[in-house]
Amino acid sequence: MWPALLVCQLVLILQSEAQSPCLTHPTFKDPANSDITVVCGTNKMELQILLCPMYFYGYNESMVALNGQFGKPECRGTADWTVDPPVVKFQFYITEPYISVCANKLTITEEIGSGLFSDFSSVQSVNISGVVNTQDPNAGPITYWQAMKYLFSCRYPLQYMVNNTEMSVSGVSLAIKDNNGSFISTLSMVLFEDHTYTTRLFMPPTGLMLKTRVFVEVRATNLTERFNVLLDRCYATTSPYPGNSTSFDLFVGCNIDPQTIMGVNGEQQVARFSFETFRFVEHRNRTVSTFYLHCATRLCESSFCRSLRQNCTTSGRKRKAVQSAQGTSVSDTATVSSGQIITKVDASKDLKKDEAVVGISVAAGVFGGLCVVMLAVLIYKIRKDKFNAHKSSLFH
Repeated sequence: MWPALLVCQLVLILQSEAQSPCLTHPTFKDPANSDITVVCGTNKMELQILLCPMYFYGYNESMVALNGQFGKPECRGTADWTVDPPVVKFQFYITEPYISVCANKLTITEEIGSGLFSDFSSVQSVNISGVVNTQDPNAGPITYWQAMKYLFSCRYPLQYMVNNTEMSVSGVSLAIKDNNGSFISTLSMVLFEDHTYTTRLFMPPTGLMLKTRVFVEVRATNLTERFNVLLDRCYATTSPYPGNSTSFDLFVGCNIDPQTIMGVNGEQQVARFSFETFRFVEHRNRTVSTFYLHCATRLCESSFCRSLRQNCTTSGRKRKAVQSAQGTSVSDTATVSSGQIITKVDASKDLKKDEAVVGISVAAGVFGGLCVVMLAVLIYKIRKDKFNAHKSSLFH
């Protein structure tokens, strides 16, 4: 007598897929972890899973979906019988709406800082993960169908997710423990044109003048009164990818650039500072310089934030204090970023300088010519006087 599972497999195949290439294909066998291929692309994740092992277990492409979301067409795969071996394909963009629509899981992980972030005890990465599982067609209390699950995940630097997808600055979240459990606070960064922080900064396509003061605000929402926003470090980079470009620190802990003015930091549920716009030297041959602003941000219990400010003597001491309070008074770090900041050179001033140089040169030339003429007249007069005196002596 044949096992019930094998009978189910044969019935399904004979009824719905009598002509399926899987019947004679080498991959018509028990599933394995190697059946799935995951491509972690720059804009989207792509999955390919061998189809024939699914048919071997009695399933087909219509009976699998991302994270059990069988009722959503966008969470189902597409069979491709034109390739060898046949596969079912899934794909979704790594932006917030597409990640969550099929219940994929997004988590932030910590690792030791290196390179650009070597001053920090840890930096963060985003891990996007999920499962492709099968739908049991049996609605009864028992089943003879063996479930299939294919796990997948991709890891991206948090800075990449922040700066290159629609998650953007408003999608950066921090989790922190309160007396009543854990909660999530969303961070955002906004640029303003003056110290009132009421009018958002308009970025002209031609760029801002150098030394224009820009006012920066990092705000937390859905935050209980016990916690404030603390900026560990804010810096500018020439590329949206912080780890792969030239950078300039506006401040790191207590080390502040002379052109940066700190407002509130660790005192409220917003942190504020301002800086003067500049150009990166590597852009010296361009008409504009483009850079991006990033702030490593934490949430901290208000009294602990005060102790950090009071003990702000060295960046190492501050980091040590933050480390010792992990999981109690201070959250992990999340990097929140701005859009493009564009600066330009005032060409009109350069033109006026050039005109001034030309004017001075012309004036100097005229003055020099007059001096030569006057010198010639003087020499002529002296010689004429000498000649007349000599002539007069001859007659006397």
